[in-house]
Amino acid sequence: MPVPEAARAVDAAPGVRLAVRDLTMRYGNGHTALSNLSLSVHAGEMVVVLGSNGSGKSTLMKCVVGLNRPTGGSVEVGGRDLARLSGNALRWARLPLALISQHANLVKRRSVLANVCCGTLGRHRTLATAFGRMPRKEVEPSLACLEEVGLLHLAGQRAGTLSGGQAQRVAVARALAQRPHVLLADEPVASLDPEAADDVMRLLRRLATDDGLAVVCVLHQPELASRYADRLVGLRHGRMEFDRPASAVSSQQIASLYMAEGS
Repeated sequence: MPVPEAARAVDAAPGVRLAVRDLTMRYGNGHTALSNLSLSVHAGEMVVVLGSNGSGKSTLMKCVVGLNRPTGGSVEVGGRDLARLSGNALRWARLPLALISQHANLVKRRSVLANVCCGTLGRHRTLATAFGRMPRKEVEPSLACLEEVGLLHLAGQRAGTLSGGQAQRVAVARALAQRPHVLLADEPVASLDPEAADDVMRLLRRLATDDGLAVVCVLHQPELASRYADRLVGLRHGRMEFDRPASAVSSQQIASLYMAEGS
């Protein structure tokens, strides 16, 4: 099936890969999770979003990938507002976005390579892929994605035998197989030990710097954020407290994000 113009046009988009403008998310119970939030992320840039539980970090991610339809504002990728799309139009337009979650969510009984190939299925909607058969032409590119994350030697190994850090790096390779322009990472190291967390963050940093991806990462570890991010974004009660270069954000500003109301 050919990729429609809505998806192909992203390739020509210069500079800004993701533009969130005046994003507001108000739930049916009246709770406002996000209020007039704006954020732009460029190619080659790594932005880390910080904030306590309930600050709006996860809601932001869900609105960007189209899991939540915002009450107001826009989410633009390649000049197209995902917040205004639905159905097949949304599915094609968000192909340039790839999401990495806290848990790798690999199919444990299948090989590492088969799991990475799953990242290509957005481009292949056929009867064969519906029954779990991977497109042959995607095998070599998927092997290249495994080499990118340093795990080519594990291509034939069952995913269920991997360590936590290895599994998360396979999840990154699976995301790369989508050929994204924007890589979203929602607490990607929350379940990892410090050494494995450093490995994953170093990998995300390299994908931004060397491969030109726009990386947006939600973290609960300010020290990792300060070490690897170009910019830090602080959220508190659904509003942006700061959006500044990492080197310009003080420990006091970060600490203020986690202070209880009225303290």
